Amino acid sequence: MGVRTLKHILLIACLLGLSICQDSDSPEIVTKVATSAANWLKLESGTRAIGMGGANVAAGEGVSSIPYNPASVGFIQGSQFYYSKSNYIADITHSVLAYGTQLTPTDFIALHLFYLDSGDIEETTTRQPTGTGRNFKVTDYAFRMVYAKRLTDRLRVGLGVKYVRENIDNTHMQTFALDIGSNFDTGIYGFILGMSVNSFGPDVQFHGEGLEKSVDEDVNVDEVMLEKTEKFSLPMSFRLGIKNDLINSESQRFTFALDAVNPIDYTLYYSLGMEYAWHELAYARAGTHIGHDTAGVSAGGGVKIGGIYADYAFASYGVLKDTHQFGLRFEF
Repeated sequence: MGVRTLKHILLIACLLGLSICQDSDSPEIVTKVATSAANWLKLESGTRAIGMGGANVAAGEGVSSIPYNPASVGFIQGSQFYYSKSNYIADITHSVLAYGTQLTPTDFIALHLFYLDSGDIEETTTRQPTGTGRNFKVTDYAFRMVYAKRLTDRLRVGLGVKYVRENIDNTHMQTFALDIGSNFDTGIYGFILGMSVNSFGPDVQFHGEGLEKSVDEDVNVDEVMLEKTEKFSLPMSFRLGIKNDLINSESQRFTFALDAVNPIDYTLYYSLGMEYAWHELAYARAGTHIGHDTAGVSAGGGVKIGGIYADYAFASYGVLKDTHQFGLRFEF
């Protein structure tokens, strides 16, 4: 039995191992959709990752992969700057701005900002269901500070502390959360194992003038009362993934990646992705989601010119419209 055959057998075994994470004996599936706040924290970002169907917890290398695994910062050589913009569904846009640098041969730091803008939304009420003539918008921010360390030549770990804020008109929510991750070269036929826990933090509650409600004077002399919202958990997610360069020569590389993603407010689903590189100058990518109710296939590509990477990604969301993302990465 040759090395290539053993490699393929081990790949199939890993796929089966990830699949058993799903509880097939459960009598019914409980998704718990809409039980967490700030669900935009689960949006896939990073042009390379989106082109690979979001399979980036083990395959990610650099600041664009921080949302999937903070240990990805441990692959930086020198410094990186990254910017991307995505035209998401329903005229929503989101952008990423990130910078990372290598402090020592084993220590790395990075900053990562995710910003989402809903655009103008027409306000409606129960009394005016056709519109009040007023517009409002939703803006979301997640600002991360990341530290990564290369413990050995095969193991990298990362920790991210992020400030999260959501503004809905005159109402807001804010909190801090943690991202923890690792990237481990198993040494077994080129398999890389990635793991991460994202958005681990306290329950959140909304505050602000938007919760003020007019009441009769006999209820409150100021004729205003402040409504109180319930507390909601953050959408914490656990990711486990594998990566393997099935072809890796001086002129070509073909990478396969698979992630199992288990959010606390959704069922287990999978991200499958592939990337072909020609002389590490031109890239083609494809991926898909398995077990997700909206996310489907994706594709993309990119080119490298000097220390500049220009990337494009396309993703289909089924009954929702397709999305497009453009990204630039600078290495220096």
